[in-house]
Amino acid sequence: MKAADAYQRCEEITRVEARNFSYGIRLLPKPKRQAMSALYAMARRIDDVGDGPLPQDEKLAGLAEIRADIDTLADGGLRDPDDPVLVGLRHAIDRFPIPAAALNEIVAGCEQDAVGKVYTTIAETEEYCRLVAGSVGRLSLGVFGTRGDPDQAAKLADVLGIALQLTNILRDIVEDRGMGRVYLPAADIERFGCAPDLTGPTDAVGALVAFEAERAERHFAEGLKLLGMLDHRSRACTGAMAGIYHRLLARIAATPTAVMEGRLSLPTREKAWVAVRSLAGVTT
Repeated sequence: MKAADAYQRCEEITRVEARNFSYGIRLLPKPKRQAMSALYAMARRIDDVGDGPLPQDEKLAGLAEIRADIDTLADGGLRDPDDPVLVGLRHAIDRFPIPAAALNEIVAGCEQDAVGKVYTTIAETEEYCRLVAGSVGRLSLGVFGTRGDPDQAAKLADVLGIALQLTNILRDIVEDRGMGRVYLPAADIERFGCAPDLTGPTDAVGALVAFEAERAERHFAEGLKLLGMLDHRSRACTGAMAGIYHRLLARIAATPTAVMEGRLSLPTREKAWVAVRSLAGVTT
């Protein structure tokens, strides 16, 4: 399969499956946009296995197969030359200094989902966030490039990833509960007097959500310092994606109990507005 065809398929996956993500990567020049689409398509593949309907053992087997694909890519190879996601990633890794092995961190996070890990402390919850979201930020830095200390940029990418994923967790409380998952730490749930599965009491869950939203806001304040280490287009891309989730967090913080009624989202017009502001250099 030709790289151009592989990238086209990866971009289709991104447009359909990740509208928030796609608002940001549209702002990148074509080579970087293609590489980011390939990264997203692989991340989506991993998530689809972890969130799919298969029994636990089959999920873990599927994730092990993806690990083998990632390890081969990291070693400079390609297991399936007809797989558009793998072909796109192979080309992107050859074009940019992408730390491909970091994709295995997303796999590790999804393995935790598959086995139903219970998160007792905020440190455990934040480590999960680092695996599934911070890793994406660090992979993205391979495409974007950075100004200044690359180790500091990687740390900030982790912090921003935690902010984004905590926002996801708060937004998706009902949806996650339907899959038997609770990501907020059991210590905090008990402290606020909530049911272990976050079914209530409503006021207690609202207080917990407000508390965790403040924590996510602190991570945003620190993680957004990463923008100053990126070039204009990469900064706009990251600012658009982060800005959408940051505004979503503000909506959650304003009405914490609303997450118990279902998933919150921003209207398309507001997402586009955030993207345009990011391109103009406005990041809040």
